[in-house]
Amino acid sequence: MKPIFGRGPSLQLRLFLAILLSASLMLADSRLDAFANVRYLLNSAIAPLQYAANLPRDMLDGVSGQLSSHQRLLTENKALKRDVLVMQSDVLLLDQLKQENQRLRELLGSPFVRDERKMIAQVMAVDSDPYSHQVMIDKGRTDGVYEGQPVINEKGIVGQISYVGAHNSRVLLLIDPTHAIPVQVVRNDIRVIASGSGESDMVQLEHVPSSTDIEVGDLLVTSGLGGRYPEGYPVANVTEFSFDNKRPFAQIKARPTVQFDRLRYLLLVWPTPREYQLEGELTRGE
Repeated sequence: MKPIFGRGPSLQLRLFLAILLSASLMLADSRLDAFANVRYLLNSAIAPLQYAANLPRDMLDGVSGQLSSHQRLLTENKALKRDVLVMQSDVLLLDQLKQENQRLRELLGSPFVRDERKMIAQVMAVDSDPYSHQVMIDKGRTDGVYEGQPVINEKGIVGQISYVGAHNSRVLLLIDPTHAIPVQVVRNDIRVIASGSGESDMVQLEHVPSSTDIEVGDLLVTSGLGGRYPEGYPVANVTEFSFDNKRPFAQIKARPTVQFDRLRYLLLVWPTPREYQLEGELTRGE
């Protein structure tokens, strides 16, 4: 009886034949390029499947790249904003330093500054008392400052030192009601006393007869009398001259050459011995 399933070649023979066929096909393809068209057709058929398989990964890569780019842009934007803010603050500081440099140049190059010893001081604070006009400066006894020392700036007389600490001092301003200074008119050398009025833009000339030759516009400078202020520093310009026949003295007002609401840098002055000698001679002559 013949079996239903016939017995074919052995597995070893089949494997040998398959290997031989594969090697023959590979040799033919490599030498003769016999299957180029077949590979082209197969590649064309499989390409859409490859694109479809890669699509999720490409989408994830794109989303990830966009998120990374967005985060990077946000970080760079914050950094640029900080840089811009710092640069703007530097520009503001540069403008301030430029103005301070200009003030110092004007102060040191003032024609009113002569051969006296001088030192630059900076205003630290302004007295908050409305009835007292004083400022605090950053120089004191360790810098050689003394009470009564004259203080000027590039415009003229500011005041005098009223209190000296170890590292700071207080300046009594020219406009303080308790301050008085001997001055003279440049035009005719008439000597008078100018006292503070308590207002930042006015001083008064006291006990001046109405017949005195003083006119509006006259420049008042320090007379050098009294042994405190050197001679010749600008003090004020006469702005008003009026008199009443019922009063023995004229009412004279003058505008200080210094702008007291804009004080920043001041000059401390040490008068020369020669000036002290002249001041003593003038005082004895009186």
